[in-house]
Amino acid sequence: MKRFEKISPFIVMDILDRARRMEDVVHLEVGEPDLDASPGVIDAFQKAIRDGKYKYTSALGLMELREAIAGYYHSKYSLDISPERIAITPGTSGAFLVVYAMLLEAGQRIALSDPSYPCYRNFSYILNTEPVFIPVGKETEYCITPDLLDEYNDIVALQISSPSNPVGNVYSGDRLEALVEKARAKGVSFISDEIYHGLVYDDKERSALEFAADAIVINGFSKYFCMPGLRIGWMILPEKLMRMAEMAMQNVFIAANTPAQYAALAAFDETYLKSVRDTFRDRRDRLYTRLKQLFDIPQRPEGAFYIWVDVNKYGMSGMEFSERLLKEAKVAVTPGVDFGSNATDGFIRLAFTRPAEELDRGVDRIGEFLACLQK
Repeated sequence: MKRFEKISPFIVMDILDRARRMEDVVHLEVGEPDLDASPGVIDAFQKAIRDGKYKYTSALGLMELREAIAGYYHSKYSLDISPERIAITPGTSGAFLVVYAMLLEAGQRIALSDPSYPCYRNFSYILNTEPVFIPVGKETEYCITPDLLDEYNDIVALQISSPSNPVGNVYSGDRLEALVEKARAKGVSFISDEIYHGLVYDDKERSALEFAADAIVINGFSKYFCMPGLRIGWMILPEKLMRMAEMAMQNVFIAANTPAQYAALAAFDETYLKSVRDTFRDRRDRLYTRLKQLFDIPQRPEGAFYIWVDVNKYGMSGMEFSERLLKEAKVAVTPGVDFGSNATDGFIRLAFTRPAEELDRGVDRIGEFLACLQK
C-alpha cells in the first residue's frame, strides 16, 4: 500500500460531508453547479432509458456524441477535429487516469502548477508516477510561463488548467502559444484541462489545440453544461494514442454511462448555455465586489466559479479559518491547503455555485464572523 502513503484526502469533499450533516449551512465549498442542465438533457436521458438504450456502447463512446463534440469545436474554436480522435470517458477523472497511464511510466514525472486541482497529483501517485510542482502566484497571474518551465528538465509531461481551479485565471492566447512551443522544444507532452471552458467572463478562452494539433485536451459536461452527476467527459488525443486509449478503456471502464451519453447529445443548447454563463458572471461580480471589502484577493477570477481569498491578515491559517467559519458561522468554504503547498496555507477558496441570495447570506455571516474576531 506504499503508493497510497502520498495520497491526500480531497478535503473539500470531507467538508461537504460534514456541512451536509449540519442545519442552515451556506455552501460555498464545492465546485458543483447548482443550475439545472438544459431541459433537453433531462428529456434525452429519460427517453434513452425508456427506449432501452442502456447497453454498452463502444469503449470510445457513441459516435453520434463524438461527432457532436467535433462539431462543437468547429463552431467554438474554428477547429476541424476528427471524431475519430475523440474518446468519451466517465467524467474527466477517467480521462486523466487513462492519459497519465499512456504517457508516463512508473517513476516518470509530470509538471503541475501549485496551487492546482488536488486530484491531479493523486492520480499521478496512484499510477506510481511523480508530480512535480511549479510554484505560481500573482506575479505571473497564476500561470506557468516558459521561463518557469526552463527550471524543470526531467519531466515527461506538462499539464495546465485554463480556467483554473482554485484561482480562476485564464491563459491568454499568447501565453498558451508560448508555453506550448516551450513544451514542444523540450520534448514534453502537453495536457490541457479545459473543463471550465464556456465559463469565461471577460474574454474568449483559447484551446491548446489551436496552437498544437498534438496537444491532449480533456473536457467534460460537469461544469459549463451543468451535468456533474451524469459523469461524462471527453478527451481529444493524437491519432497515435487512440488505440492505446481504447484498450485501456475497454479494460478499466468498458464504456461510459450509456443513457448519460445520449443525454449529452442534447447539451449543446447555445441559448441555454449563454444563460448559464451570464448567471455565473453575475455571481462572480457580486461575490468578488463584496469579498474585496473584507479580504485581499490576489487574482480576480476570469473564469470557472471560484474566488481565491487571502486570510493571512486575520492571524490564522486557511484550515483554521475554514474550521471556525463552519462551526461558528455555518459557512462552508475550502482551505487552501487542499490545492498544494505553495503559500496555500493562508488561503481559502469560495465557490459561487449557489443562488445570489445565498451568496449574500454567506458574506453577511462571514462579515459578522470577522467582526467578532476583531473585538
